[in-house]
Amino acid sequence: MFILCQSANQIGTVTLNQPAKHNALSRALVEELIQSLCEFQNDGVRVVVIRAASDASVWSAGHDINELPLGEDPLQYSDPVEQLLRAIASFPGPVIAMVHGSVWGAAVDLALSCDLILGDESCSFAITPANLGLAYNTAGLLHFMRRLPLNLLKEMLFTASAIKAEDAARWGILNHLVPESELEHFTYELVQLMLTKSPLVQSAVKQQLRLLSQAAPLTADMFEMIQGLREKVYTSDDYKEGIRAFQEKRKPVFKGV
Repeated sequence: MFILCQSANQIGTVTLNQPAKHNALSRALVEELIQSLCEFQNDGVRVVVIRAASDASVWSAGHDINELPLGEDPLQYSDPVEQLLRAIASFPGPVIAMVHGSVWGAAVDLALSCDLILGDESCSFAITPANLGLAYNTAGLLHFMRRLPLNLLKEMLFTASAIKAEDAARWGILNHLVPESELEHFTYELVQLMLTKSPLVQSAVKQQLRLLSQAAPLTADMFEMIQGLREKVYTSDDYKEGIRAFQEKRKPVFKGV
């Protein structure tokens, strides 16, 4: 099992359970997570918490790099992680990321796609396509833009540096920064408060906000331009070098071609 699931009293908890791979978002793990959301909805779960084990140093390392294709768009609409983000957005109730440990790459997209993020002093967030020469997709960039100030997002994308817990709270990535010893209690106390409120209002507001945040469509020529920019990246030698360097556990040498 790639995740551990439990539900009780209208609360569902998903624990990422691949410590040897730092909870990388492999196809198998993502499929289990999507299935758990479907089962929670069928079982009447109102609030979902996504977490790692309490002793994990990494909440999730993001995409399983070994599953990313070379020479073609690595982050298509059908990509499993993209399907997961849409499943979280369409889940009728609140989905909370309870973050202990570092969050990398596409896992930042996962956390930011949740309705709330609660973290402790161990958490950090790094958006890392520049480490791999990876052409990040437009949907993902829009997710980031809706949650992060543009200047912060540019710094994170240009440097791939991690934002530490205190800065994550200051920039609004975290709803609450809580001491490690209190994180679990705080999270489920907040969940219990949500359960006392109207589920119809919560569901309607969640979907309204999702639709309203998508109310500025790209024109056809803008979309085509973006696709051209991305294709130049994912067909480049730099992308191949980034993947090879990751697999060989060395720093990549990018040449801009």
